Amino acid sequence: MSKIASACVYCGTGHKVDQIYKDIAARLGQVMAESKVRLVYGGGRVGLMGIVSQACFAAGGEVVGIIPEHIQDKEVMNDDVTELHIVDSMHTRKKMMVDKSEGFIVLPGGFGTLDETFEILTWKYLGLHDKPIVFVNVDGFYDPLLKMVDHMVEVGFTPFWHRSLYQVVETPEDAIVALSAQTEHMQPDIKHL
Repeated sequence: MSKIASACVYCGTGHKVDQIYKDIAARLGQVMAESKVRLVYGGGRVGLMGIVSQACFAAGGEVVGIIPEHIQDKEVMNDDVTELHIVDSMHTRKKMMVDKSEGFIVLPGGFGTLDETFEILTWKYLGLHDKPIVFVNVDGFYDPLLKMVDHMVEVGFTPFWHRSLYQVVETPEDAIVALSAQTEHMQPDIKHL
């Protein structure tokens, strides 16, 4: 098991959410700092995105923010970062987040979180990367999504091995352990996609 040095966190920017989600985001930021795992994220300071980054930075962790210039006001750019990149587009942001990360942690979120997550899952099954992806299933938040994946497998739109593209855990501590637990490289069977 080799230790991961950096992880991209995908999460929501909404702030009108239950406290349990905010608490998990803060804990993840602290755990990443304590574990010396550099946080790579979307560069904003709103919602869970802001909470995880500020908690990591406050605990002495390294934080890399990547934000597109067209949304830096909407997502309120975060100055409490070790490194900040203002980029030209969402596509550039997502590619840079992948390039700067050795793994991915998915916290609860909305459309943007799902967009980033499904893109990185798709890239993995196409063999464009072989980095671990971990869902933190806070209070069963991702249960409906995981059920949908099962349904896609059952009806034939998704091969059964796609379930092995990711891991599901319940706590930030487990997420850090899971990042380093991927022992075998994926061998995508892309002829049967």
